[in-house]
Amino acid sequence: MSGFPVSLDGVSKRYPTASAEVPAALESVTFAIDAGSMVAVAGPSGSGKSTLLHVVGGMDESDSGSIRVGEREVSSLSRKEQVAYRRTIGFVFQRFHLLPALTALDNVAAPLLPRHADFDKLGRARELLGAVGLDGKAATVPSRLSGGEQQRVAIARALINDPGLLLADEPSGNLDSATSSEIIELLLRLRDERGMTVLVATHDPVVAARCERIITLRDGRVVDDVAVERKAGDNLLGRIGRLDLRG
Repeated sequence: MSGFPVSLDGVSKRYPTASAEVPAALESVTFAIDAGSMVAVAGPSGSGKSTLLHVVGGMDESDSGSIRVGEREVSSLSRKEQVAYRRTIGFVFQRFHLLPALTALDNVAAPLLPRHADFDKLGRARELLGAVGLDGKAATVPSRLSGGEQQRVAIARALINDPGLLLADEPSGNLDSATSSEIIELLLRLRDERGMTVLVATHDPVVAARCERIITLRDGRVVDDVAVERKAGDNLLGRIGRLDLRG
């Protein structure tokens, strides 16, 4: 599947609270992402990064504005259409969300198991484990895998439906710096190989710097949107340090 372009126009989201003043999780967010690009959504905790991924992924509904992913107007999908839409995108989360009783192979195949398919489900899952560097780990349960290996399983699972868009919410948040770098390089390689669009929510400037563009949120609003230029010997961290991604 080719990568999906993504566009948001005036997207806002508020969550009900006991207070009369309801702060906006997202406020009039507008931007567009080209198909096949890898873009960071950056900002400190509480800036709206996760909410943004949830509304783009159809896991939550925006209160206003337009969200378009590929040919779909996500903000107007019915519940049945939302289910079909979510099968065309992949999700990677900070906490892995692997099923502890299942092997790595079965965790990757799990999204397909309730559905009819005209291909070998376990064969595809095994192929994806190889693609993320986990040959030989198919029969291993999550508790016997390192954090980085568990995240690789989660990434393979997110790819099982051959998504046009991959949403990664703090994919390296629970990993050490070396493993974090490996995971981001893996996402870049998979993007290049598969042509999918990747949207990464992160508060880590090192992770953001590996993407092609950084959209920064603060208090639910877009406060910066910069392309990441790469030149020989360029100090990426020095150039993006002004973004204060960690809060």
